[in-house]
Amino acid sequence: MAIWHGAPTVESINQSMGNCMPSYLGMQVTELGDDFIVGTMPVEDRTRQPFGILHGGASVALAETLGSMAANMVVDNSKFYCVGQEINANHLRPVSDGLVTGKASAVHIGRSSQVWEIRIHDANGKLNCISRITMAVVPVPSQ
Repeated sequence: MAIWHGAPTVESINQSMGNCMPSYLGMQVTELGDDFIVGTMPVEDRTRQPFGILHGGASVALAETLGSMAANMVVDNSKFYCVGQEINANHLRPVSDGLVTGKASAVHIGRSSQVWEIRIHDANGKLNCISRITMAVVPVPSQ
């Protein structure tokens, strides 16, 4: 049984990214499981740092994007929305090209907070970053 509120699809999630950072960095959601979301990001000029490897901030942007999307798909968006409170990342190995893939999985889903773990792998399946994001579940202000 899926943890998602409603019936999100990979297509609807990608369309919701619009014209903002995830799209600019080339992120794409590629899979939606019952309790996880997977997305990719290219390692190219937009996402590399001056030494020619994936910028740590780009990895964090991918992690936050996947964690935030997942958190918001768990709640009823007519009543709540989720915002990031804290994120951390351990960069374990460099990636100089190709595609990195992140998978966000729930660690804790509560009434007022959520914690998601995001593991990012290179094209060879080697773990290059592990991140954890804490999301606040906030009521939608009454109109």
